[in-house]
Amino acid sequence: MTTYAIGDIQGCQQQLTALLQRIYETSPSPRLIFVGDLVNRGPHSLATLRNIRALGDTASVVLGNHDLHLLAVANGIRKPHRSDTLDDILNAEDRDELLDWLRRQPLALLENGHLFVHAGVVPQWTAQQAVDLAHEVETALRGPDWVEFLRTMYGNAPARWDDALEGADRLRCIVNALTRLRFCTADGTMEMLSKGVETVLPGYMPWFDVPGRKTEDVTVVAGHWSTLGLMMRPNLLTLDTGCLWGGKLTAVRLEDRASIQVDCPQYQTPGTM
Repeated sequence: MTTYAIGDIQGCQQQLTALLQRIYETSPSPRLIFVGDLVNRGPHSLATLRNIRALGDTASVVLGNHDLHLLAVANGIRKPHRSDTLDDILNAEDRDELLDWLRRQPLALLENGHLFVHAGVVPQWTAQQAVDLAHEVETALRGPDWVEFLRTMYGNAPARWDDALEGADRLRCIVNALTRLRFCTADGTMEMLSKGVETVLPGYMPWFDVPGRKTEDVTVVAGHWSTLGLMMRPNLLTLDTGCLWGGKLTAVRLEDRASIQVDCPQYQTPGTM
């Protein structure tokens, strides 16, 4: 079975349909792995969520920051942003079923030498540690107190991972690394405000450029960072190619790294959110 990893969709359902059609033309029964941010800011978040859920066991998802944001907005924990396009989900008859399905998805997957996350991994974590720590968050999201977990999820502190972290601080640090991380220092201190190298503070670098990061023995597959575009290194694939911003929606076949891309209209303008 061939496996395709698919970048951030963010509610661009028409482009997802076109991309899947092209995938099925070459691989009739593929496995699909979505690297998060299924919804928000694009025009068809409800249809996107329904269609990915309907793929059943042929598809896996890791949650992104916009997916978690949807859960928080739906539970009154966060106010919608001006650029949000979540009303169709929030008002849908099957809203509760969709949100229940979403909160049961993982934050990290490790399969066949590939570690799938939405944003990144702090350099001190091994691939297996990332999966184990993600499972702690997944347990909270799937448990009876999941709404309370969402209440404590937001914030930029603690900025550095420590094995001794406990409670909400521990889970928040894990969430930030897996769903928001772009830059960190060599010791893993995360910086959450900068989106480009021109604005980041001295001493910070893209998480994947930290020398000796402990995930160098696997290929990390991530999205989240649209200005990177499609990046292929021996131990890294980045798949957010700016579909929402008038770029492309991208899938990569992991067996040979062949890529399929679909052009997208510009649904949002950077800097207007």
